[in-house]
Amino acid sequence: MPGSPEIDLFYGEVHVLHGLSLEIQEGEIAALLGSNGAGKTTTLRAICGLRPVSRGDIRFEGRSLLRVPAGKRAELGIALVPEGRELWPQLSVLENLELGAYIRSARRRIPSNLDRVFALFPRLKERRRQLAGSLSGGEQQMCAIGRALMSEPRLLLLDEPSLGLAPILVDQVFSSIAELHAAGIAMLLVEQNLYKALEIAQRGYVIETGQVKLRGSSRELLGDEAIRAAYLGL
Repeated sequence: MPGSPEIDLFYGEVHVLHGLSLEIQEGEIAALLGSNGAGKTTTLRAICGLRPVSRGDIRFEGRSLLRVPAGKRAELGIALVPEGRELWPQLSVLENLELGAYIRSARRRIPSNLDRVFALFPRLKERRRQLAGSLSGGEQQMCAIGRALMSEPRLLLLDEPSLGLAPILVDQVFSSIAELHAAGIAMLLVEQNLYKALEIAQRGYVIETGQVKLRGSSRELLGDEAIRAAYLGL
């Protein structure tokens, strides 16, 4: 989403995003950092079309998305892995994954895309007949990422993928994110584990009350002692 202009977004009368601007280059990971309520999830929802912006524009591969509904944005190659996974618990792992391939172009390649997901997450192949609601937290996160991959995204929006996971599972999730990055998928990563996020991302944005307060390469953000103390708690 190079060259993204500033956007404003309201929830009713509440001004949530104030002139927010960021960009994600093709094939890179950008980390979106900030405290609870800063506007991180709202930003992801604006990009994928679940929240309309009040002013400004969102551009993807040179195209304005303002008049493009959420379903059509998925067809263009944008997928969201929501906070809390939001799986269908009474459906099997396989059924959840297949529902991720709801866009027409991806439906033709369900078998090959399933193979790709199962290669990334072998545990899902073992659990494919199991109800999604009976999976562990880590397995549910794998399923949520796998479901998004079934739509063949070029931009993957990840909202708190390590939330509530044990440390060993956090490492597995970030290892999977690194594999997806190596495969060329661009990502915008919202993550509570700020150090992990900046380790894997190429750039970072720190937002407060809906505004970008700091931006720079991950190395710059991690290397600045004042920023580490004031914004990252490191």
